[in-house]
Amino acid sequence: MLFSSAAFLYSFLPLTIAVYFLMPRRLKNAALLLMSLIFYAWGEPRYVVLMVLSITQGYIFARLIGKSRGTKRAKAYLIISLVLSLGMLGVFKYANFFAESFAAVFGLKIAALNIALPIGISFYTFQLISYVIDVYRADVEPQRDYIAFAAYISMFPQLIAGPIVRYSDIEAELTARAYGADKAAYGARRFILGLGKKVLIANVLAELVNAFKASGEKSTLFYWVYAAAYMLHVYFDFSGYSDMAIGLGSIFGFTFPENFNYPYIAASITEFWRRWHMSLSSWFRDYVYIPLGGSRVKKSRALLNIATVWMLTGLWHGADWNFVMWGIMFAALLIAEKTLLLGFIKKHRAIGHIYTLFFVMLCFIMFDASGVKEGFETIAALFGENAADNTEALYYLRSYTVPLIIAAIGATPWPKRIKAKLEATRIGGAIMAIAEPVALAALLCLCTAYLIDGSFNPFLYFRF
Repeated sequence: MLFSSAAFLYSFLPLTIAVYFLMPRRLKNAALLLMSLIFYAWGEPRYVVLMVLSITQGYIFARLIGKSRGTKRAKAYLIISLVLSLGMLGVFKYANFFAESFAAVFGLKIAALNIALPIGISFYTFQLISYVIDVYRADVEPQRDYIAFAAYISMFPQLIAGPIVRYSDIEAELTARAYGADKAAYGARRFILGLGKKVLIANVLAELVNAFKASGEKSTLFYWVYAAAYMLHVYFDFSGYSDMAIGLGSIFGFTFPENFNYPYIAASITEFWRRWHMSLSSWFRDYVYIPLGGSRVKKSRALLNIATVWMLTGLWHGADWNFVMWGIMFAALLIAEKTLLLGFIKKHRAIGHIYTLFFVMLCFIMFDASGVKEGFETIAALFGENAADNTEALYYLRSYTVPLIIAAIGATPWPKRIKAKLEATRIGGAIMAIAEPVALAALLCLCTAYLIDGSFNPFLYFRF
């Protein structure tokens, strides 16, 4: 079940809000856990058992680690928990990939494993891993209340697409969280804006991307239109979903970390990854890069650490070689910046902006490809001389000019800054106080109409 679906908006969510707020304070975590399990079971009821098993082992081993800190047993419990978490992720997400890769390398015929990917397993596995490691490091104390811990791991607002919420982010709120009209209003506003980004921008741009893929003859211009459209689609698809998750969290009394900070205004790839999917970037930094030695080791080892982290980041995004290559491409760019380019880029930010957008676009082409070969062929086609007629490309460019312009402007802080300037004046503030609720209501109605009228509602990160 997607947040951007009529079933969620007008059935599941109202029911969940009613159940949650009718419950006494001591039972709210139980209500949230129940509704989260129902949400997860909506599409894949059999994998609820897998999630419960993952939650249970994380709970038990974290308690054991807490009781035996400073001993060898604590480290043993940590290793067992990590092996179980990563083992489950490895089997369900990567078994098919490794089996097929092994068969291809050695020319073997292996029957397809056909292991289905449980929705959200990458996100809740990373939350479990960060939790047990933080308990081992004594950064947090183990949660004694199983229901509260299970509610944290299974919480449906951030279950299938993040942001990756660490236990320390909401530890206090699991036992004592504030509710009020202000938090609910902020949550509703954030949710509706995210819904608009997803339904009215990301979904529309996805139609353009699909039109390109369905085209029989693609001109060079069409390749560039596709590359720009897909780049914007990815951002609004994922950031819109993150906005909805943060908004829902606020409604239920939680403060989730921000996941995006206008990444397309970055002037370097380094800065881009400080602004894009920030919860994932910080997770890999704290639990992989720094434990490997980070930048505190000799230069060659530090560069190897970067390459390792980004290959793993690519694999986290998908069990296929194009995702590995996507990670390698970003690793190469980050290493190039660290060793050669960053000083120049900092002095020439305009050039840095262009360079960043260009190479991010190329990397996302690889991300979207069905394989490494296709990815490089598409990148090469951007610079080739294609004899195909531009008529189809021009048709789609004219048809989607408005959504592309809206997306390009919306990916910058300009709308937010304009709104802030209006609100800073007495007249503008009065106008916005009336206009904003009306605009949000209209946006919700428009999104609803779009969802009811059409069936095209994909979500890129559903495969994670």
